[in-house]
Amino acid sequence: MAVKVDKDLCIACGVCMALCPEVFQADAEGKSEVIPGADESLPCVDEAIDSCSTGAISRE
Repeated sequence: MAVKVDKDLCIACGVCMALCPEVFQADAEGKSEVIPGADESLPCVDEAIDSCSTGAISRE
């Protein structure tokens, strides 16, 4: 399942990037995005999903 960040919900708080820097990075606006080619199966991805205060991160 692919990880997706909803840019409309993301508030650029940086929690996901702090918890899982191997998968998430900031885009030009400071909002989170998935690093191309990142290992989306890492356990920290689930922690980032659960910790996102706006629910912007999901698996599809």
